Amino acid sequence: QVQLVESGGDLVQPGGSLRLSCAASGTIFSTDLMGWYRQAPGKQRELVATVTSGRGTNYADSVKGRFTISRDNAKNTVDLQMNSLKPEDTAVYYCYAYVAIRGRGYWGQGTQVTVSS
Repeated sequence: QVQLVESGGDLVQPGGSLRLSCAASGTIFSTDLMGWYRQAPGKQRELVATVTSGRGTNYADSVKGRFTISRDNAKNTVDLQMNSLKPEDTAVYYCYAYVAIRGRGYWGQGTQVTVSS
């Protein structure tokens, strides 16, 4: 089985920065996709950023230039550095991994990010 545990969510002022971390237990290969999604109140869950060793990184247009996803395959972790945060970035952020050998995706429990003055 694969388990994902997020950390780093917090209350931050507009323009501030946060770094989210996700630690995965279980077997995840470097070619498996890992990433971050978010869900704001009353809205659908949406992609934020993903990373694979083969296809590189992918970002939602709304976060390009402000967020950076990084991955440490040796430690099975994926981080999301968020800069220049805006109130519209407020959401629960979920870590995600798709494990090809198992043919399914896994979600973390989520971490709350609130951007407010």
